[in-house]
Amino acid sequence: MLKGCKYGTHRVIEPKGVLPQPAKKIDNNMDVLYDNEILINVQTLNIDSASFTQIEEQAGGDEAKIAEIMMGIVAERGKHQNPVTGSGGMLIGTVEKIGEALVGKTDLKVGDKIATLVSLSLTPLRIDKIKEIRKDIDQVDIEGKAILFESGIYAKIPSDMPEKLVLSALDVAGAPAQVAKLVKPGDTVLIIGAGGKSGMLCCYEAKKRAGVTGKVLGLCHSEKSAERLRKLGFCDVVFTANAQMPTEVMQKVSELTNGEMADITINNVNVPDTEMTSILCTKNTGLVYFFSMATSFTKAALGAEGVGSDVTMIIGNGYTRGHADITLQILRESKELRDIFTELYA
Repeated sequence: MLKGCKYGTHRVIEPKGVLPQPAKKIDNNMDVLYDNEILINVQTLNIDSASFTQIEEQAGGDEAKIAEIMMGIVAERGKHQNPVTGSGGMLIGTVEKIGEALVGKTDLKVGDKIATLVSLSLTPLRIDKIKEIRKDIDQVDIEGKAILFESGIYAKIPSDMPEKLVLSALDVAGAPAQVAKLVKPGDTVLIIGAGGKSGMLCCYEAKKRAGVTGKVLGLCHSEKSAERLRKLGFCDVVFTANAQMPTEVMQKVSELTNGEMADITINNVNVPDTEMTSILCTKNTGLVYFFSMATSFTKAALGAEGVGSDVTMIIGNGYTRGHADITLQILRESKELRDIFTELYA
């Protein structure tokens, strides 16, 4: 077998010398397996929300056009990295072959079903056929193959949950796990995009960590998602607003916090231009966590400077130690949340 780089640089075609994620094109030839790679027979792609929303809008909602766009991205780049958002998603599949250098170094064996916990924006992928597109949950069933690099992280599919439920939850596992690290007892936490998949998980974890002395505010885009979130009971206050209208949301949060504003704001939305809402709703000594892949670093950095905000800003990292276990445990702890996730995503 050919010897490969731990981080997959041996698959980079253009430009040479960069890592697979920022690369414009990578090698998705599945007939050649390097000694430190794992070949996966792919079942389902979970496209990240910002990426799928953009593709769906570009396609005008037409499924055939969505499939055409996705196939085109992979044909051009060797991976599913949306050229507009730069983001990818993740996948579920079955281990088909393990490189000889990994034998004895991994707990995987041929036939194991896994969810990859690294982005499709760096994963060599070949799509042979798109079988079904589920627009409401950003999932696409395919026939195809993928490569997991030696440095790639993954989770075995647990036996006590449906596969598609696990895929939906693990796609956003970094968000609630980061909330678990950041939120302290007594904090006032604002969740923007609280009614979505990552938002609901974050609301649960934020309330758990902030405790009875803390306060969780859930901002939803629609009344439908707001009502669903109210029934869950994770938030002290649930309200609807347009997160792209920063001063209006700031005024609402000011009312809800008696002018104190949020200690921590978690941004989970899948649309652009919500950076200033996050910043203005957070106190100067506070922290904003941008989990959204629609976030513009430039808008956030220069915007904060422009309004004289000294808020600390964190770019969302989809990985934190134990994030898969934390996220799946949330679904085990909360029957109400698991029921909603099962209804919506499984």
